[in-house]
Amino acid sequence: MAMAALREASRCLASRRSPAAARPLFLAHSRGITYKLFVGGISQFATEESLAEAFSRYGQVIEATIVMDKVTSRPKGFGFVKFASEEEANNAREEMNGKVLNGRVIYVDIAKAKQDRAADVLPIATGPPKPIAND
Repeated sequence: MAMAALREASRCLASRRSPAAARPLFLAHSRGITYKLFVGGISQFATEESLAEAFSRYGQVIEATIVMDKVTSRPKGFGFVKFASEEEANNAREEMNGKVLNGRVIYVDIAKAKQDRAADVLPIATGPPKPIAND
């Protein structure tokens, strides 16, 4: 039932616009299919808009984010760019790796999955304290 509704919504969107323009973006968002690149060496003066603009030459950029320091509200020097297709992401990675963006050389690679931190953390306490034996 849900798939039928999704297909119908896709057809409606495709009929309003050109099918080539509407489907990739809609399908990428509805199915969660995106290809994420890690971008390191970003200047502190770079913005998410300038990052998206630089990478948009190589394909459809779904999202560009720069990771910010919570205390100083300044960029940490790295970010992520999401593309709609694998070919676009690979092309951008090959072309942009080692290029200069806002006066700094950036390094581009495929983003790795975020590790679950809860699995790595040991519990603080494993139960009630053990009694100390007094002799």
